[in-house]
Amino acid sequence: MIKWLGVFLFLSISYLSMAQDIQPVNLTSEDGTIAITLNNEGQLQVNVPSVETRRFKSQGWVSYADLGAVGDGKSDAMKAIAGTHAFANVHGLEVRAVGEPTYYIGGAALTAIIETDTDFGKAKFIIDDTDVEDRNNNIFLVHSSQLAFKPEGITSLKRNQKKIEADLPGPCLITVTNDNVKRYIRYGPNQNNGSSQTDIFMVDGEGNVDMNAPIVWDFEEITDISALPLDQELLMIKGGYFTTIANQAPSKYTYYRRGIAIQRSNVVVDGLEHKIVGEGDHGAPYGGFIRVSDCSNVTVQNTILTGHKTYETIGSAGVPVSMGSYDILVNRSVNVSFVNCKQTNDIDDRTYWGIMGSNFSKNLMYDQCTFSRFDAHMGVANATIRNSTMGHMGINAIGTGTLLIENSTIRGRTMVNLRSDYGSTWEGELLIQNCTFIPYGGKPASASIIGGRNTGQHNFGYTCYMPEKITIENLHIDDSNHPDDYDGPTIFANFNPELVDYSYVEAYPYVTTKEVILKNATTASGKKLRISDNSYMFERVKLTRE
Repeated sequence: MIKWLGVFLFLSISYLSMAQDIQPVNLTSEDGTIAITLNNEGQLQVNVPSVETRRFKSQGWVSYADLGAVGDGKSDAMKAIAGTHAFANVHGLEVRAVGEPTYYIGGAALTAIIETDTDFGKAKFIIDDTDVEDRNNNIFLVHSSQLAFKPEGITSLKRNQKKIEADLPGPCLITVTNDNVKRYIRYGPNQNNGSSQTDIFMVDGEGNVDMNAPIVWDFEEITDISALPLDQELLMIKGGYFTTIANQAPSKYTYYRRGIAIQRSNVVVDGLEHKIVGEGDHGAPYGGFIRVSDCSNVTVQNTILTGHKTYETIGSAGVPVSMGSYDILVNRSVNVSFVNCKQTNDIDDRTYWGIMGSNFSKNLMYDQCTFSRFDAHMGVANATIRNSTMGHMGINAIGTGTLLIENSTIRGRTMVNLRSDYGSTWEGELLIQNCTFIPYGGKPASASIIGGRNTGQHNFGYTCYMPEKITIENLHIDDSNHPDDYDGPTIFANFNPELVDYSYVEAYPYVTTKEVILKNATTASGKKLRISDNSYMFERVKLTRE
């Protein structure tokens, strides 16, 4: 007798064009043998006889090999891998990779949906991107079993609002959009018309907003709102050695997203490793091997990742641009941490793009990480880099709240780059404590702690700010390798070389810093830390040396 469980697995829209269609998976318990096939519609059919189901449920876990995955590094194992997770999800079983198999994953548009603890162990996974059916297809999707819904009666929101009035089943992640207001109107070679005003925040069952990740925009109108109940149980993903055979596509903005997507709250990824082989003189960029979106409370720890080779294309302004290509991408998420992580390639090697990008997120943290870059494109509310080393692309950010850098070494062009394509804006506070800054990774350079550019002539969709208050305590600047005409390091780079007197008029005024507090800032050159080469622009900044 066939028992149709009719499990429909789906992927919600995670960020702009990242959505993909996931075909239903049909599970049966027909007598005979374990079998995983695709029907004529491309639908995954998984048959596990009742006697085998009872055995797996008794032991509490199921392995890929149990459901027919061949780990010879040549046979495509993706059907068996996806089928194993589909079976485990229905029966609440852990998934394990037993022994040291090598699983080859070809270009078929199949996704393994992870809803239970998974231990990849010492297994190797070869992901071949040289010929794929769908470049947007996730290999693994860590998926919430909770269903999103639209809370009724919420027609507007205020910045820093403490409570929403809604009927909620418990703690939820709220995502809200106003399509009639555009923010982040990008300037430069990749210019665009901006993105819809978006916010994401957490509330408890009574609608009280978690003020550690507050609402950052006023919403006079709401065109879309959703609430996703937070998963309360921790989901663990452990181990695994993943190798991507890089795509050979033309160098255009056709992002590949064939990795591990996390769209479930309360997840820990521990001890994973990802490498890349086969990069040539051209290729399409990647949108993250680990992609975290539309969730909260995610930690990636003890993990090794790899920077992608940088390729060029023609940007929206009609000029050549280097394409961002990421092994980490975080979108519309809250409380995401990377702890004790590093990358396989040299963090100072400029032929590889910075490893991380993010958008619309809150409370991002690096702790004990060695990466080429931290980056927040379309805003972050609160970010922390501690006990870490940042390479050639350093710290790039725009956003709000507190940007904290402590006990870290920064080897970028500047210590903090406030991204000029989004207005070099940080509305909040910057704290630098117990750090070392090595400009350009030790190459000959003039040193500036904070870099950026804003001419005051472009509408970014918001008022642009420098950090209102900057506190720098116990900072050493290794500027020993500097040009002959070097006058010493500056706190601020020259954000607007044209703004040299009162005659310059900003159409969209850029709000400069009010106060800088310096406590024990030293330099290898012996030269004194100055405000800026542009003394006029920063003449009203209150500088206190302690």
